[in-house]
Amino acid sequence: MSKVKEFCKRKNIEVSAKRYGVDALGAMAQGLFCSLLIGTIIKTLGQQTGLEMLVDLGGYATAIGQQAGIEFLVNIGTYASQMAGPAMACAIGFALQADPLVLFSLIAVGFSANELGGAGGPLAVLVIAVIAAELGKAVSKETKIDILVTPAVTILAGVGLSYAIAPPIGAAAISVGQVIMWATELQPFLMGILVSVIVGIALTLPISSAAICAALGLTGLAGGAAVAGCCAQMVGFAVMSFRENRWGGIISQGLGTSMLQMGNIVKNPRIWIAPTLASAITGPLATCVFHFEMNGAAVSSGMGTCGLVGQIGVYTGWVSDIAAGTKAAITPMDWAAMILLCFVLPAMLSVLFCEAERKLGWIKDGDLKLN
Repeated sequence: MSKVKEFCKRKNIEVSAKRYGVDALGAMAQGLFCSLLIGTIIKTLGQQTGLEMLVDLGGYATAIGQQAGIEFLVNIGTYASQMAGPAMACAIGFALQADPLVLFSLIAVGFSANELGGAGGPLAVLVIAVIAAELGKAVSKETKIDILVTPAVTILAGVGLSYAIAPPIGAAAISVGQVIMWATELQPFLMGILVSVIVGIALTLPISSAAICAALGLTGLAGGAAVAGCCAQMVGFAVMSFRENRWGGIISQGLGTSMLQMGNIVKNPRIWIAPTLASAITGPLATCVFHFEMNGAAVSSGMGTCGLVGQIGVYTGWVSDIAAGTKAAITPMDWAAMILLCFVLPAMLSVLFCEAERKLGWIKDGDLKLN
């Protein structure tokens, strides 16, 4: 056992919740953002402005996660030439501090896992890329023909696992997402609270709410509740900490991430109460009152106001619904719901609850100060 531990330490193989559940998951979301999500945004801009160049550019980027029906025995080089899966896998490999040969070999692994995982491809990429990367790291620089052995082990293991387990992983992830979305339709009040609060908390924690939503394919009414919950955390912390952080805090937390407050949350967990209560209110308002849906890329459900990606996702969903004939037009009520749920209510409710906590002495001046 000591030799195994020594070998893993020498190979920088760390089996831990942080390495796989925080570092790898967060990196996967970045890879997804840099491919599928940004491509969707560019394509929508092109469609709405009539710029065909943007449509084509966005189409190339989004092709990553939207191509279907490709068989496993297609040339592995084809896997290496594609996009969303490779972007996620390479990001995961980078987070795991993989050697260059392993990192580059993950391109093929990511494509195969994403394609064979279907709509649940992101979760398949996460699981398979982690295993393939660690196996590649284990054999890296152990032989004189490393340039052959390391890529071979990484790609064969990763693509082999993709063929064996990516379809069931993808199916399981989508089944869970469908159950959540079905339950939200059936019990919009209760599920509106649960989805909004849980996804919002995940956004502030050092894990990736975007990756979770992408892996589960969370869209529709549940996606709308998730967007509301994330906005409650981001806008809530940004506004309630204004006296400490001023406009820099508004920008960094409101358009960046509420994760910046994690250090302060560890010191005083009570500062988390206000935005969480706000999400518990905006969630059911989204599902029961405004029927607020997010039908864009599922990753947008977990982004909140980060770069306004959540709102762009909602808008692209409106556009897609109109094109599909399931929505007649974008109405003033749609815009009002977005503004209220994503900006106005999170700000007002969080400040209200925060001031109550300040009066109770639960939050003191400086508790929300960003370093």
